[in-house]
Amino acid sequence: MNLPILKNLASGKYSFLIKLFYRFFYLGLAGFLFFIIALNFNLFWLFGKMPSVDDLDNPKSEIASEIISTDMKVIGKFFFENGNRSPITFSDIPENFIDALIATEDVRFTKHSGIDARSMLRVFGGLITLNKKGGGSTISQQLAKNLFKLRQDESYEGIFYKIPVLRTLTIKAKEWVTAIKLERRYTKSEIMTMYLNTIEFSSGAVGLKSAAKIYFKKLPKELEPEESALLVGMIQNPSRFNPKFFPKNSKARRNIVISQMVKFNKLTPEQGEAMSEMPIVLNYSPESHNYGMAQYFREYLKDIVKSDLKKLGYSESDLYTKGFKIYTTIDSRMQNYAEEAMKTHMRDQQTKFNNAFKYKNPWVQRKSENSGQYVEIPNFIENNAKRTEMYRILKETYGNDDKAILARMREKVPMRIFTWNGERDTVMSHIDSLKHYKRFLNIGMLAMDPRNGNIKAWVGGINFKHFKFDNVFQSRRQPGSTFKPFVYVTAIDNGFSTCERVTDEPVTFGAEDGIMGSYTPRNSDGKYSYASLTLRQALGQSINTVSARLIKEFKPSKVIEYAHQLGIKSELPNSPSLCLGVGEVSLFELLSGYAVFANQGKYTEPMVLLRIEDKNGEVIKEYLPDQKEVLSKETAYKMIHLMRGATAPGGTAVGLGRFGVLDGNEVAAKTGTTSNFSDGWFMGMTQDLIGGVWVGGEDRAIHFQSIEQGQGARVAMPAWGMFMQKVYADKGIEFKKTKFVIPEGIRIVGDCVLNPNEGFPVPQGETGTQPALKPADDDELL
Repeated sequence: MNLPILKNLASGKYSFLIKLFYRFFYLGLAGFLFFIIALNFNLFWLFGKMPSVDDLDNPKSEIASEIISTDMKVIGKFFFENGNRSPITFSDIPENFIDALIATEDVRFTKHSGIDARSMLRVFGGLITLNKKGGGSTISQQLAKNLFKLRQDESYEGIFYKIPVLRTLTIKAKEWVTAIKLERRYTKSEIMTMYLNTIEFSSGAVGLKSAAKIYFKKLPKELEPEESALLVGMIQNPSRFNPKFFPKNSKARRNIVISQMVKFNKLTPEQGEAMSEMPIVLNYSPESHNYGMAQYFREYLKDIVKSDLKKLGYSESDLYTKGFKIYTTIDSRMQNYAEEAMKTHMRDQQTKFNNAFKYKNPWVQRKSENSGQYVEIPNFIENNAKRTEMYRILKETYGNDDKAILARMREKVPMRIFTWNGERDTVMSHIDSLKHYKRFLNIGMLAMDPRNGNIKAWVGGINFKHFKFDNVFQSRRQPGSTFKPFVYVTAIDNGFSTCERVTDEPVTFGAEDGIMGSYTPRNSDGKYSYASLTLRQALGQSINTVSARLIKEFKPSKVIEYAHQLGIKSELPNSPSLCLGVGEVSLFELLSGYAVFANQGKYTEPMVLLRIEDKNGEVIKEYLPDQKEVLSKETAYKMIHLMRGATAPGGTAVGLGRFGVLDGNEVAAKTGTTSNFSDGWFMGMTQDLIGGVWVGGEDRAIHFQSIEQGQGARVAMPAWGMFMQKVYADKGIEFKKTKFVIPEGIRIVGDCVLNPNEGFPVPQGETGTQPALKPADDDELL
């Protein structure tokens, strides 16, 4: 100890300086305390609001609502951009991620109380010496910053926010105070969890759970140490260190995190060196409304959920921010199988379609009414261009100058286009892109459990990003022969037996049928066999003349009545041509009508939702089947019996045999093709699973040129066969091969045909509740 200095101090030589120091110290301390108090109370509205304790307990974060399948898989989310947040608990966070985070972002996280004095001194020292040595923000401070960022509310901004230096000081002070409040109220593990639920990771990911899924298709617990290090490295600058778009930056930053883990003994030097050499391996699957599973279904679901939430007192935006759990009827495995079947089938159909036209354009029309030759429709693309959004925008500039508008639309620009070999970057004009997309065939595909109306799989098109139009619900097309069951059920329910015989011969409609002139429907091949056919044979072989005979007898208005009764909601033409399916319907309503036959005469409103829960797991709405009886069990089963004729020898759907779905299984079916082959349909039914497929071009002018290529059995049926094949192969799925339930009192005799050469099996005495009847007993047959 230096005695002279102590004596000088004691003698008062430096007392003035000491007093001055203490005076400034106490004044500074008082000023700081006053500043904190003023900050807390927003004195004179200088600082803006501070979050209350309630705000801290219930931070107003935007939590994405999750869409959950019946097998408990998250198949999609509803969220705003940069709002794709899926909360996790502390137990979900892997230890290697915690080690990487603490070593890199806040090495004294477990020791400080919200503010790390040592780090702050390092930052201040760096500012003085102009030697930047890293940030001083603790995890608690970063969480506070995230909580403020989540509030885009002007009430949190005061007068000082308009003054640059004071704005920065005020924001940092609020973060410090909030960090201390967080530390006083929450445990370290709770703070860590809240932080990892609010941090952004670029590519639309907010929170660790979302980031792990988007970059690696994993749950957080499944992350490897190098993957955790990569995600921790992104925290400093998510865009700059995005591994998908800046892999070099990302790897360099990841290796810094790894070196920090070695420095603080979370890894051995050998482990760190080995990890640093590892390449970045991503399984990149960004969550956006354009990607993921069941995009068309999710788009349909969105409007329904919004409407139901509104009835419960929520706003539309709550769907994107409140973290609802939306439990749907979709089975993720079946949805995946439907999408796989669609891709396999449509890739094949597109190849055949392209080969059929080679270098010609596929928008064609018949050269004359009865001609088999086709010619290209003039100005087809130009006329379609006038219905595009691009044309409407340009029209605002060029008015009615079509020539100038189309000239602009022919200018080449960079764009990314869809191909069956993946997206491709190219330079193309809007007119050329229209030509490109018009060449594609598209699809609608739907599967349902007829017992309860639960939709199990929904494919609305070949690619949601590039083809937004939903061919399941939005599209209405002529159903062709798939409408015939509504004609037949009218006859069956009004006294006809399934063994009723009708001759395949021309049927002409005239003035007595309420039409001008005359109309004679033809069979698809233009020929008549003049054979006497049972209704099962006629429907199984899709004979047009028999449908014509039935509608002539029972009238189109009666058929329309039955169609609407069974679930067809679209307006139908009161015309004899309805027997060939000229009215336009959606696949959605067509399938719901067919479900009545499989569900023993009960119509069930198609269901897509089971329940909605809030983010805390409380059920806020539950959904139950809405059923009503519209046919007797007997009539419904008779229709099943008729439609099983399509899968018997000689039937239009017998080709399903190559997919193995007919072995040990009962399948009722109907194919459909429109007159110019622009729409191919297939409807397939088993006792507990039914499905429908439509295939065609975006416009009716885009089609195959012959029934051999364009019939429903070729362009639509294989997709259903592939789908069912995959479903039956998955032993974990509830739907198995089965037989139809026979209503009590119904007796089965196979078919009514005595001659095995007619293409249908001789009755084998199948047994129902009673022995088989002799074919002569027509009045008692099905």
